[in-house]
Amino acid sequence: MRIALLFTLCLFCSGLVVGQGNAPKYSNEFLAIGVGARALGMGNTQVGLANDVTAGYWNPAALTQLTEQYQVGLMHAAYFAGIANYDFAGFATPIDSNTFMGVSVIRFGVDNIPDTRFLYDASGAINYDNIRFFSAADYAFMFSLAKKMGGLSLGGNLKVIHRTVGDFANAWGFGLDVALQYNRGNWKMGAVLRDATGTFNAWTHNSSLVIDVYTQTGNVIPESSLEITLPRLSLGLANAVVNRGKWTGLVGADVDLTFDGQRNTLIKSKLASIDPKAGFEVSYAQKAFLRGGVSQLQQVKDFDGSKSWTYLPSFGIGLNLQGVQIDYALTDIGNRAQSPYSHIFSLRYGWNAK
Repeated sequence: MRIALLFTLCLFCSGLVVGQGNAPKYSNEFLAIGVGARALGMGNTQVGLANDVTAGYWNPAALTQLTEQYQVGLMHAAYFAGIANYDFAGFATPIDSNTFMGVSVIRFGVDNIPDTRFLYDASGAINYDNIRFFSAADYAFMFSLAKKMGGLSLGGNLKVIHRTVGDFANAWGFGLDVALQYNRGNWKMGAVLRDATGTFNAWTHNSSLVIDVYTQTGNVIPESSLEITLPRLSLGLANAVVNRGKWTGLVGADVDLTFDGQRNTLIKSKLASIDPKAGFEVSYAQKAFLRGGVSQLQQVKDFDGSKSWTYLPSFGIGLNLQGVQIDYALTDIGNRAQSPYSHIFSLRYGWNAK
């Protein structure tokens, strides 16, 4: 009952702050991509299943499932034919037998963007040596804490967001996540309220760098502003369906509820958009893993006016070698893309088993 009241209070508080700033749809969406090749190979179904260092991102309450004294994790992914790079690094450890902590860092960026404002020199001639380059990058720093109370675990994140667009603009933001995970027998249940009180991004624009170009092209000169990311509720349910000798298997299903207006999801209304996903994992002796999943069920409109359903499939494998977990995932950004497949690799290492 107390947990339900906490989630309700957070949603209420977030509604109060919306009127004080700009709450655009898809704000801070780089935090919705997911981390860890295990998760991405299972269609991002981790709210109930998370049990390692990536739990700081998926469900901070699940940090209580760590089986080692220390865990570190790394991930790298390249999207859009290598134009965008997505990286994750995390660390987790218990403070005592029932309290756990974690630190996670995420970067999503496009580097080496050409700045052609100085392409023409003083004489009006083109000089390619005058081209400069900059990066547009989003950073997230998460500080996680979890407490175990029998079969129930509670957790939360303090998030610091930093976004940069070269020297032209930057933003700092702060937010909170609250989470729980409950285990009973072969069942695991989880809930995470991300950006529980609204995550604030305060943008500062260096307008002097672009005022001449924007004036000549008729664009609006950017001004400093406050952007608010509305809450996102994620629910997860998982079950261990196979446990025979060295063979184990589990299935899971998650659902994301967003409240920033209608999105192109399976279920949508003015109140919330609901995006379900599902995945599975089969392992042999906890050494070799096979994974699969599906997510992002959407209805798209073709040029002839007809409509069809599309989805994001995923596939993954994993290998555990004396505490070193190597995972790979192959994901599809949509079967209508020209270059749909992305290869994701992640590495996890733990030591001092409990």
